[in-house]
Amino acid sequence: MENETSVKISGLVKTFNQKEVIKNCNMTVSKGSVYGLLGVNGAGKTTIFKMLMGLLQPTAGHIEIFGKDIQVDKNSILRNVGSMIETPIFYEHLSAIENLEIHLSYMGIQNTDIQKTLGIVGLHDIGNQPVSEFSLGMRQRLGIARAIIHQPKLLILDEPINGLDPVGIREMRKLFQDLVKIHDMTVLVSSHILSEIEHIADVIGIIADGSIVEEIELSTIEKDFAEGLEEYFFNIVNGGMKQNA
Repeated sequence: MENETSVKISGLVKTFNQKEVIKNCNMTVSKGSVYGLLGVNGAGKTTIFKMLMGLLQPTAGHIEIFGKDIQVDKNSILRNVGSMIETPIFYEHLSAIENLEIHLSYMGIQNTDIQKTLGIVGLHDIGNQPVSEFSLGMRQRLGIARAIIHQPKLLILDEPINGLDPVGIREMRKLFQDLVKIHDMTVLVSSHILSEIEHIADVIGIIADGSIVEEIELSTIEKDFAEGLEEYFFNIVNGGMKQNA
C-alpha cells in the first residue's frame, strides 16, 4: 500500500523583488519518515520552510499538509505542526520550564506535561536551570521541546544539528527516530552539511538553485552508489548523470 503523505508541494514559486528564489519546486514527504532537505546555504531551504509554516506567501503553486491546502486551512493545519525555524530564542534568565510555560500560555494550551516533554528531548534533569547556562546542544533540544510540546503530527526543523559535535548529532538522530517510532510524528529537517543529514534522515531531498532536483531514499544511495552521499550530491547539483539511471 502506498505511504500516506504528510506534505506535498506542487509547482511552488517564491519571488522577491522580481527574482525567483524558489522555482517550480515539488516535494513529497511520507508520513512516518525523517525527510532531510539538503542544500548549500542560500539554496532556498529556509524559504520553503517558512512557506510551509504560513510565514511567507507563495507567489505560485500549492502546499498541502495532511491533505489540506495551507492557504485554505492554515489555522487547523498549524495546530498539528511544530517548528523550529532559524536559531531558537529564549528568555535567558528564565528556566527551561518557565520558557515552556510562557510558550504554552501564548498558544492558549493548558494541562500539558512539561516535564514529560523535557524528558523526551533529554532535558528532564535540568528543567529548572537558567537557559543562559545551556550549551548549544541543550538549546537545540529545548527548541525542539517547544516545537513538540503540543504533540504535533509534523515537526519542521531548520538546521537543528548545525554546530553540534558528533555525539550531539548521534543523540539528535536517536531523538528523531524516537519521535517517529514512539510518538508517531513525521520529521522534516534541513541541513547544508552532508555528513550530518546522512546520519539523520532516511529520505533525502536535494535542493539546488531554488528547486528540489532529486528525492531519494538514503538506503538506495548506500546500495547503488559506491561513492556515497557526498559524491552523489555534488553529481546531482552540478547537473551530472546519476549512476544506474
